[in-house]
Amino acid sequence: MVLSKLVGLSLAGALGTLVRYGLAGAVQRFGGAAFPWGTFAVNVTGCFLAGLLWGLCESRWTVTGDMRAVLFVGFMGAFTTFSSVMLETGELLRSSQWLYAVANMTLEIGLGLLSLLMGTKLAWAL
Repeated sequence: MVLSKLVGLSLAGALGTLVRYGLAGAVQRFGGAAFPWGTFAVNVTGCFLAGLLWGLCESRWTVTGDMRAVLFVGFMGAFTTFSSVMLETGELLRSSQWLYAVANMTLEIGLGLLSLLMGTKLAWAL
């Protein structure tokens, strides 16, 4: 059972990676190099797809926990982790945890950017 879950996660992750690469590349070629349109398209598409899949899993489809892991951790995780941040923030909003929702967005974006800058500084210092 564990092996089949790992294989499913791996295959879904590979597919998510390929879809991300294809979509981002196509959009970036079309939109030009001045703005990261490819990443923008992947993140917005990923959020829509994550919401659609989550809604269908909750309301229409009978989906096991393992299959949800394959869909959301495997495919969506490889396609875009930004959709995971949005899903989790959406859950906080749905449960009226406004402060946690704002904190999640602020920390994810603020500390993510700060961490990127710190990592770059460290790389240059080495």
